[in-house]
Formats: sequence, C-alpha cells, structure tokens
Amino acid sequence: MRLLAAFAVLAGTVLLVYLDRDGYRDSYDGRVGLVDAIYYTTVTLSTTGYGDIAPVTTQARLLNAFVVTPARVAFLVLLIGTTLEVLASQGREMFRVARWRKNMGDHVVVIGYGTKGRSAVHTLLSNGLDKASVVVVDPSPEALADAHEDGLAVVTGDATRRQVLRQADVHEARQVIITTDLDASNVLATLTVRQLNPDAFIVVAVREQENVPLMRQSGADSVITSSEAVGRLLGLSSLSPLLGSVMEDILTYGEGLEVAERDLLVNEVGQQPQRLPDQVIAVVRDEKVYRYFDPVVTQLARGDRLIVIRPARELPWAPRPGTHGEDAAESVERT
Repeated sequence: MRLLAAFAVLAGTVLLVYLDRDGYRDSYDGRVGLVDAIYYTTVTLSTTGYGDIAPVTTQARLLNAFVVTPARVAFLVLLIGTTLEVLASQGREMFRVARWRKNMGDHVVVIGYGTKGRSAVHTLLSNGLDKASVVVVDPSPEALADAHEDGLAVVTGDATRRQVLRQADVHEARQVIITTDLDASNVLATLTVRQLNPDAFIVVAVREQENVPLMRQSGADSVITSSEAVGRLLGLSSLSPLLGSVMEDILTYGEGLEVAERDLLVNEVGQQPQRLPDQVIAVVRDEKVYRYFDPVVTQLARGDRLIVIRPARELPWAPRPGTHGEDAAESVERT
C-alpha cells in the first residue's frame, strides 16, 4: 500500500508538471516534454534538484510551493517510514532471537502458528513459561506478523528442512509442538525433528485418526487428533447439551474447570484415588497413565503423579506439589 501511494504521488506530480509545462524552462533546449516532466518530478521529490529544469512563471512557482513541496514531503515520509519500520522490525527480531538463545537447551519450538499453534503457546505462557523460551517456525508472512505481535522469536521457513530447524536450535529444544495444517508435513517434520533431537518431547496435531500410528512411528510422543476431538464434542453436545457445555468448560483455558497434573502429597500415600479432595481422573506411575479405577493404582504410592480436575482459579498447577502448599511425597522421601 505504501509503495502504491508513493507511485501515486509520483504519477500525480508528473501529470501536474506536464500540464503546466509551459511554465518551466529546460536549460538544455528550453522546452519541457513528458520525459522532462518525469525527470523533474523524480529529482524534485527525491530532493536531488539539479536545477537544469526550473519553474519560471508565477503559476508554476505557486504550483511548486503549494503542491509539489507537500507531495515531496509525503513521498519522503512514505519512504523513510517504510525504511524505519523495516529496520525496527529487524531490530526487534534480532532482540527476540538473542533473548531466546539465552534459554537454549530448555526452550519450546512451535512449528506452525495457526489457530492451534497460537492456542498452544497461549496455554504455555499462561502457565508460567517465559516468552523468551518459545520460538515459532512458520513460512507464512501472516503467522510471522502474528508471532511478532505476540512478542515471540520467529524462524521463517519450511519446518521440514533441516537448516530451518537448526536455526531454531531444535537439537537443543526441550519440547517441540507441531501443528501445521497438513498431516504429510507433520509426519516429515516429526521425522526430521526426531533425527535432530532424539530426546525432545514431541507433540503433534493430526487431522485424521488413521494417521496417528504413522505419527507415533515417526517419533511423536503425543498425538492429538483435532478433527476427531471436535467431532466427538459435537456429538456429545447433540446428545446432551449440558455434557457438551461441561466438556467445553474443561477445554476452555482460565475459566471454570481445568485438567491439571500434580505430585502426590505425603498425607495421600496409601490412599485410594477416589478418596482425595481433588477429583482424580488418572494416575501416572512409572511414566505410564492408569485410570483412577485401575486395580494397579488402588493404593497410591510414592512417586505417583495425579491427573486431576480442579477450579481454574487454583492455577498455576504444573510445577506445584499441591493446592495449598503441602509437601510432596517424593520431595519428602529425598530429604
């Protein structure tokens, strides 16, 4: 738009000078034609001004004073404003990347900054993750602008290419979230990330359920089926609008109910999951998830972690042992 505006100012000034060409004198041949009008306009608007073509009549001089001079100012504002914006954008990006690189080795790489990617980042930041620990990889200019607006470091490019992922220091990342719109791209990105970083925890979104096994074979630790999850929520809402509202409440961050993970407390060792104050829905033991009614977790043991449903006001939840500052069973055992 700025480029078009600059050309519009240039073309309009050329037209004005050409229509009033009899009021100008060329030191070369005395006459001013269309080429001369274009030449005079370009050197005048750029403030070069060689003086070889000059207004000689009163009308031409007034035209220069009240029309051409404001056009010159507008033209320069457009050019300088665009240049400053580009330099400022590059400077902000360099600052973000420098700040992010200080957290290398413990950062999160988000591949794809569409609706799903932005929601994932928002959830991470709302739970205490620093913006400096997040880097976005996306080839889209729109996504680049959105990530910049959100204050995130961005690597522009195709995430299926090793060089692009190396610029994001994927080999040093703690977690990688892959949310592009194409399952094929997600598979290739997962394979490339896993080759570069065998230890990263990779979370991938897929559109079709049939692609879940392929994602896991490619190296994904967790696979979320977006289309099937939405379809199931639609079906539940059709069968029971109230049940659909509860599920939407759980999925909506920061309001009502939240699903959280916490450590087991000292006074909870040996108890049944159903008897705890929190609404326990699953137990994590030896990095395996058991439903709360599974016979394996009838009695809770040291080192267990609980998946619970709790009020959103009790967040942040991820690093916290309990809901009221109690000692965690695992930390007490270590001391």
